[in-house]
Amino acid sequence: MSTTDNLVEIRGLKVHFPVRAGILKRTVGVVKAVDGVDLDIRRGEILGLVGESGCGKTTVGRAILRLIPATAGTVRFDGKDLFSLKPSELKPLRREMQLVFQDPYSSLDPRSKVGDIVGEGLRVHGVTDRQERHERVRKALEMVGLQEEHMRRFPHEFSGGQRQRIGIARALVLNPKFIVCDEPVSALDVSIQSQVLNLLKDLQQELDLTLLFIAHDMSVVEHLCDRVAVMYLGKIVEVAERDELFRNPQHPYTRALMSAIPVADPRAKRERIILQGDPPSPLRPPSGCRFHTRCPEATELCAQREPALIDLGRAHLCACHLRQPEGQVAESVARVGG
Repeated sequence: MSTTDNLVEIRGLKVHFPVRAGILKRTVGVVKAVDGVDLDIRRGEILGLVGESGCGKTTVGRAILRLIPATAGTVRFDGKDLFSLKPSELKPLRREMQLVFQDPYSSLDPRSKVGDIVGEGLRVHGVTDRQERHERVRKALEMVGLQEEHMRRFPHEFSGGQRQRIGIARALVLNPKFIVCDEPVSALDVSIQSQVLNLLKDLQQELDLTLLFIAHDMSVVEHLCDRVAVMYLGKIVEVAERDELFRNPQHPYTRALMSAIPVADPRAKRERIILQGDPPSPLRPPSGCRFHTRCPEATELCAQREPALIDLGRAHLCACHLRQPEGQVAESVARVGG
């Protein structure tokens, strides 16, 4: 696929956080939250980014939007290098890149009315006419299933699902091209989750939006996303089209995640893969493949050499020594043995 089909291109993205201790607050370590991510997000698609809590998913999303500084790497949005832009150059692009937060309670100012919350971005970006702001806020609320009368209410007067709809309206009011959805349904009841997911899908198709959907629930990702990227301890370990990934997962970590998806039929049998131990600390990640300390298929090579993210065919990428072509694996084993 040509690069013109990609709205967002991420290359070598690293986000490291220093750990400081002592009276002088000297740096005694570095948390490698994101440690070398390469990822493309195609125009008009919903890309799911999945993994365990603490693997760096949210950090990737916020680094793309320059809400937190990146340590290294590049992010190109619609052909523009975001990390090289000055604040004055970045501001016009802010309206094209928006974020829906995970928590619909803490992400809304309890002292502001809904109309002011949703319309704040318009005011910041120079829409000074109050009547125009009012009309655009009204349309944004209607798109998410709320009414004009809700503009005069405060967040505490709404349920969790309604609050998340307000957060989505706030993201939509500036007519963005790209939205990062940071686990937008994880704090909601199951019955409400499906409503919000269907709303996001309908809006994405109606407005031709591009979404990065961050989640840890594989069943939610299967329902919503077009492609899926699997992340483990700051690294992308597998990327594929949704149907391809769920039909033919290649990485042992992906297969373990798949095995945890509930099955509706109580008579159906599924082998459950139980990973041993807890994920290693990003402060001291393991050598080689970061998953080898919990992988049931790990070899000596996995502990010594980091696997590359290679194309297995059908745009299915996987970072696993056991999935590399036999000749490459044999050559790597020989180098380790030598």
